[in-house]
Amino acid sequence: MKIQILQIAKTRDANLAVLEAEYEKRLQPFAKLESLTFSASKSDERNRAQEDEAKHFLTKLDRDATLFALDERGSLLTTEDFAAALKKIRDLGPGKLQLLIGGSHGLHPTVLAAVHKTVALSKMTFTHEMVRVFLKEQLYRAFSILAGKKYHK
Repeated sequence: MKIQILQIAKTRDANLAVLEAEYEKRLQPFAKLESLTFSASKSDERNRAQEDEAKHFLTKLDRDATLFALDERGSLLTTEDFAAALKKIRDLGPGKLQLLIGGSHGLHPTVLAAVHKTVALSKMTFTHEMVRVFLKEQLYRAFSILAGKKYHK
């Protein structure tokens, strides 16, 4: 399965970057993971920042992939539900998934309208750098479930 994460700004926190790299390594047997990082808007105004960043996302969306956006207003899934969604994409769907993580102002409505599903990791707000770690850990956990591994326990 091919997974591509589209995200705004590089991870600046070295500790979080180490965690990201660890889960990327763990995911290698299950999926080909690629991250595309776009520069953040220089604007502090929410709408302007979202518009600036939307241009990056909209030019890189793969219409042959299943598209999930991470947004705190999205659907809350259990890890088992997330694993089932990955299995469906892997086995019955296109075999490609794009996951979109917006910047500090979130994703523009046009980007949210272009995706197949909007998912929340929590109703709480996290930094986009932390979300990357949580997402990669959940990807690894979901693939571990699908492979019958004990990590999930």
